[in-house]
Order: sequence, then C-alpha cells, then structure tokens
Amino acid sequence: MPYTHYFCGMTKLSININKFATLRNSRGGNNPNVLKAAQDAQLFGADGVTVHPRPDERHIRYADVKEIKKIITTEFNIEGNCREQKFVDLVVELRPQQVTLVPDAEGQLTSDHGWDTIKHKNYLIDIISVFKKAGIRTSIFTSPDIKMIEGAAATGTNRIELYTEAYATKFSVNKEEAIAPYIAAAAKAVELGLGINAGHDLDLNNLKYFAQHIPSLAEVSIGHALVCDALYLGYENAVQMYKRQLQ
Repeated sequence: MPYTHYFCGMTKLSININKFATLRNSRGGNNPNVLKAAQDAQLFGADGVTVHPRPDERHIRYADVKEIKKIITTEFNIEGNCREQKFVDLVVELRPQQVTLVPDAEGQLTSDHGWDTIKHKNYLIDIISVFKKAGIRTSIFTSPDIKMIEGAAATGTNRIELYTEAYATKFSVNKEEAIAPYIAAAAKAVELGLGINAGHDLDLNNLKYFAQHIPSLAEVSIGHALVCDALYLGYENAVQMYKRQLQ
C-alpha cells in the first residue's frame, strides 16, 4: 500500500535544466554551464532541480547528473526511462530525493504519454521496490485517467506526476474542460494516499489556473517554457515569475 500523503503549503517549483544542456551540446564546450544553471535555480528561489538523462545523452549527460548531485542543496529529482539499467544504476548510486519514472521509447524527442499502470503493474511494483529500498521517493508519470491512478496506487509508488500536455493544449480553447479530468484524477489520488506532481507544457499562461484547481498539488516540474521565458525575461526573473503563479 502507498503511504498516506499529507500536503499543505505552497506547491513547489522544480526546474528541469535539460534545455541548458541542449544549448551547451549544440556548440560544444561548456557554455552555458549546466552546473551553474542548477546552482542558480536554487539561488533564484526554485524548490528543486530536475534532470532527465536519456541513453544517447543528447542533453543532460550522466556525468552532469553526478556533478549536480554534489553541488546542490535543494531537492533533486531525476526522471527517466527505468527500463534502461544505466538509469537505474545512476539513481541508486546517487540517491536523489525523488525519482520520476517515465515510459519513454528509445530516441524519443520528449515524453508524450504516461504509464499504463494496469498493463505494467508487475513491472512497476518490482522497479519501484528497488528505488524505495534505496530510500528514494518514487513518482510515476501518468495520464489523468481514474483507472491509471488506481493502477498507480497498486504499484506502491509514493507519488504520481500528472502528464499535463492535454491540459495545456485545451487551455486556450476551454479551460474548464481542460482542467476537469485533472481535478477528478487528483481527487482519486488523494483518496488513495498518493502525492501529486505535475508537468509538461505548463507555462506562465496556464500554470496559475492549474495550481488553483488542484489544491493537493505538491510539485510542478517545468523546463522548456521557463528556459524560453528566461531568454527574454532573464533567468532569475523567470524563476520568480513562475513561483508567483504558485502562490
């Protein structure tokens, strides 16, 4: 059974710094400096740093993840494809505060679906136990589907991360319709004792509305939109603007 989750206070902001590494890798060298991007995230007020190393290391490299773990004091969330043994070994070695399990296919551009927690129940139970034995809080990427939330609870995960692309896509057309399945999914998660995270395509336009309607929301992980905004607004200012959306 998952632990009973009690949440109070403001939703935490974890910044995914993958895009800093994408820019660095496009030119070679070490500009922008990914380690400084991680340090500055916490300096500027973020509650956590997220990285998503992929097998081809096309943005965050495994070596980056190890160095980041040494220098930050804020919460560290490593997300990725747990079917890659290299990923599992990295997480168990570093023991971040949280690991987020994402069902990526090899070479996937970006995460685009949540786990089928019913089909993969036995696998998830086994892999989650590996991380929990290492003392790492586990979160699994899921769609806002009641059956998938119920399936997630059966795996023993501590939290779910609601995949919010559908919300972001529909938000400009009908925000009430866009948020409705997430409200229902969050209510079911709370009922089942699961903590709730969220991420994917959340930005300055849609984040506040989402957070206001999911009062049990513990954490959001935001990367692409925040880094794009930082190009125009400045990194520190962008972090603070996102934080204000969560107040």
